[in-house]
Amino acid sequence: MTNTSVTLRNSSQSPWRKSGQEVGELPRRMQTAELLDLRARETTLRQENKDLSRRHRAQAEEFEHRLLNSVQMIASLLSAQSRMASPEASAQLMIAVNRIIAFGHVHRRLHLLDHQKQVDVKRYLECLCEDLTNLLSRDSSADAIVVQAASCTIPTALGSPLGFIVSELITNSAKHGKGKIIVRFETPSPHRHLLSVADGGPGLPAGFQLDDSKGLGMKIIQALVQQIGGKLRIKNSDNGGGAHFVISFRSPTKAGNRAASVEAAAR
Repeated sequence: MTNTSVTLRNSSQSPWRKSGQEVGELPRRMQTAELLDLRARETTLRQENKDLSRRHRAQAEEFEHRLLNSVQMIASLLSAQSRMASPEASAQLMIAVNRIIAFGHVHRRLHLLDHQKQVDVKRYLECLCEDLTNLLSRDSSADAIVVQAASCTIPTALGSPLGFIVSELITNSAKHGKGKIIVRFETPSPHRHLLSVADGGPGLPAGFQLDDSKGLGMKIIQALVQQIGGKLRIKNSDNGGGAHFVISFRSPTKAGNRAASVEAAAR
């Protein structure tokens, strides 16, 4: 009897009671399982983000392609219309054609800078002016467009209005001027910039006032200069020939603040 009771008492402890080591291992196993589950979820989310980013880039490229095709189609239609219009109307239509094509060039150059917060101004202006030279060489007396700029970067959000300003000023100079067109970008002090376009034409008429200008191009330029918080000055070149346009503006000390405001204004 005694041996039997001792055996039962010992056997009753074995199936139901666990040692302290076994009890401590259970939470650790649960934690390990949770960590593995979290890592699996993280891997899945990263892959989903990559797939989403890939789809976004594909959609952006498709949109870009369709937009440029539409721009080219509109320019072609206006060009065809100009051939059937009166000389005065034809000249105005060709100005519109060049403006539309210039818009396409600016947009394409900026598209190449997607996901970049800063743009190299010198390189950007050189590429843009090369495009404009090819565009204007067919029907312009301008010999060349020369870019004079030191290495400098500005927020990419400022690149769009600056590109359109340069396009309009160069188109205006090619229309009224002759010889070289000089595009200069300077940074006299940190975050303060000067953009100028000068030509070798006859210059501005005596008593010219910016506010009296009725041309669409000049109104576009004024609106874009206001958009970047800049100031526009127009004068004749110091050597006595040609018009000289100077835009002064500041880039933000914190790129995000001003870039966001420019993007909001652009919308």
